[in-house]
Amino acid sequence: MMNGYYYPYYTREPQDENLIENISRAINGEYSAIACYEKLAQMAPDAETQKRITEIREDEIKHYNTFSQIYQSLTGKLATPEISEECKDNYQEGLVASLKDEQETVDFYLDIADSTQNPYIRRVFKRATADEQNHAVWFLYFYTESKG
Repeated sequence: MMNGYYYPYYTREPQDENLIENISRAINGEYSAIACYEKLAQMAPDAETQKRITEIREDEIKHYNTFSQIYQSLTGKLATPEISEECKDNYQEGLVASLKDEQETVDFYLDIADSTQNPYIRRVFKRATADEQNHAVWFLYFYTESKG
């Protein structure tokens, strides 16, 4: 308090509700992928594929944690993730669904990056876009290999 005026150390700017909603959707997508890729890794035909799917899952955990921190900094609230997509019980169907999901996520994350003036959020989502594209290529490779 200075001369009767209160100066908060930090004031939250009015937020773009669309950005917050999209980040929440991204958190749910990552949360769903984390659960699904654990299941897919268990169904993998060999140790090498299992290891690679586990590494992809670790990327998704990093995205989830980073997006959750951004959400909390924008809203002042903790994210409450929900499974947004159920994982397939069949390995090949799971690969196809994961491949499609990763490709759609690339476009979604680019849209989020382009929709914000915040350089940190933009950078985080552009980086995640590159990861998702890489994951899509791996899932395509695993699917092709599984077809013999």
